[in-house]
Amino acid sequence: MTEFQWPWQYNFPPFFTLQPNLETQKKQVSAWGDLILSYHKHHKLYTLDVKEATGSPLFNNGSIKRKLPAEAVIKVLDELSAKGNIEWSDKGKTRCVVMWRTPAEWGDLIYKWAIKSGMKNTVCTLYELTTGNDTKAEEFHGLEDWLLSRALKLLQRGNKAELISFDGNEGVKFF
Repeated sequence: MTEFQWPWQYNFPPFFTLQPNLETQKKQVSAWGDLILSYHKHHKLYTLDVKEATGSPLFNNGSIKRKLPAEAVIKVLDELSAKGNIEWSDKGKTRCVVMWRTPAEWGDLIYKWAIKSGMKNTVCTLYELTTGNDTKAEEFHGLEDWLLSRALKLLQRGNKAELISFDGNEGVKFF
């Protein structure tokens, strides 16, 4: 795995202080959101514990001795929640599920692969989708089951796929 590339703002001390000017703050919160999503995508992480994360390199740049305060972390995560990229696991906003792609985006990606690969009107198992040799080069290879399930349910609602259970296995047929 390649080393994560931090954005230029990460080494800019004011990035770690919520800016009072609303226009500047909006851009700052957006940049933090992008950083969180790219960090989780790079490391294939799907959960974030706010307390643990505030001490991690994601929100704590030791080289410039700056740390994003927990309140600012919550503000950024609330913004990502509004966009559909995170879901809070509890009302206290201490943990969340991070989706660098929304379930709808994963569904579109999977559907495009199915059409491109000639899988239309063919059943494939969910296991094949996430761990099979045919999907090794695909971004959804290794996708967690709960997120795959959400993505496929959206495709099913859109009449692009049907989820199927057979012989103790789960599969999907693309239309």
